[in-house]
This record gives sequence, structure tokens and C-alpha cells, in this order.
Amino acid sequence: MPEPIILIPARYASTRYPGKPLVSLKGADGEKTLIQRSWEVACRVLPRDQVYVCTDDDRIIAAAEGFGAQTVLTSDRCRNGTERCAEAVRNLGTDAEIVVNLQGDAPLTPSWFVADLIEAMRRAPELSAATPVLRCDAATLQSLKNDRRAGRVGATTAVFGTDWNALYFSKEIIPFCDQLAADAPIPVFHHVGVYAFRAKALAAYPDLPVGTLEQLEGLEQLRFLENGLVMKCVEVNARGRVFWELNNPTDVPLIEAELQKELA
Repeated sequence: MPEPIILIPARYASTRYPGKPLVSLKGADGEKTLIQRSWEVACRVLPRDQVYVCTDDDRIIAAAEGFGAQTVLTSDRCRNGTERCAEAVRNLGTDAEIVVNLQGDAPLTPSWFVADLIEAMRRAPELSAATPVLRCDAATLQSLKNDRRAGRVGATTAVFGTDWNALYFSKEIIPFCDQLAADAPIPVFHHVGVYAFRAKALAAYPDLPVGTLEQLEGLEQLRFLENGLVMKCVEVNARGRVFWELNNPTDVPLIEAELQKELA
């Protein structure tokens, strides 16, 4: 079977944070751009010749090639990272059977999250797509509740069946658990925005109808569920690590504080 690849979709024209992929982040290993740190996460999982930055912006292409990354130029018509990955696969002409979408704003993603996804896809050839979920601890759940009470979206949560196939993803906290007993296991799972796709399923994604739920939630993975496709949830263990994404300028000091620690 052909080796898997990791694609890192990145765009310059972010609504909330223009130029975000080229923001510099200071860490224990010096100062590097966000896109370079995301690429380095991928290179801890697969050899660098199986990792690509895909973007519609020449500035990101130049920066990525400057630190040694392979790049794929995509159009500016892609509506989300999964569509950009689908186009990148077409442009590459690769025969990879497993394609990972690692978000370009995720420099703290533990490498084993990605490795666990790839392994799940290898074990079950019938899977179309897989994504990591992480059980919330009490502190994380309380933080999510505080965010919602303040009108902020703290994270995406996921619910799934006994077969671990996703039932729904939401920016609300699901399932409802305000009456949960103090000693009961917390049933809320944080969704980590990384995806592994079978190449055929990824190729079909841009042509799937965009449904009401995807539009309302602003979650690209809901396109699979609304069109009756299966996405497997893979439980991962953070091993004490935090993995904030960089969404706003205020996130920079939080991420830099973590980057001062040694990354696995």
C-alpha cells in the first residue's frame, strides 16, 4: 500500500487573524512561524517527503519552502481546509490511500494524535474518515461552561455511538450533563481538529451538498455526517499536554508559554 501523506492547509486571508500562518512564535527552540511549527508536528509523525503545506498564497509558499517544506499551490475558492486538501491531492497526483488534514494553526498538536489516526485507518480499511476525541476532565468541562456562559465558543465537542462512529459535532457542550453525579465519568469529549481520510472519500468531499448543520455550526466535518458517511472517533490521551489552536492574537502568549516547554 502507498505510504500516507499529511497535508497542512493554510490561508493568509483569515477573517479573524489575517496573515496568521506567518506569525512568529517564540519557544524553547527559538522563534519560528506558526506554519513551520505545524509542519514540524507533522514531521514527527511521517518523513518530511510525505508532508506538504497547501495554500493559495505565494507568501506562505515562499516561507514554507524557505524552511524546507514541500508545498502545493491551491485555488482561493476552497471553502475550508478539507476542500483545500482534496484539491491538493488532485494537484499532486499522489496515489496515497490515507491522507491526513493537519490544521495549519495547530502547533501544539501532540504527534501521537496523528499517529493514532493513521493506525486506526490502517487497521480498518473500510473506514472513510477518522478524527481524534479527548475525554474532558472536570477543569476542562468547567472552562467550556464558563466560555458558553460568557458567550464564547471554547471548543468543539463530539458525541458518538457504541461503535465510536460520530453522531454529531457541535460548538455547544454536548451531551447535556448539568445533573451529572460528582463521581460519574464525564461524558463530554473535546473534538481535536485533525482528520484522516481515505483518498476516495476526500476526493468526493467538495462535491457533497453543504447542509444546514454545517452552515449553522461552521464545522466542515458535518458535511460527512449530513450526507450519511461514517466518521470514526478515535479516543486519544493528551498525557498532560495542552494543545490550543491559534485563533486570535490573544492566543499567542498562551501558546508561546507552552512552547517554552520541551515538545515530544
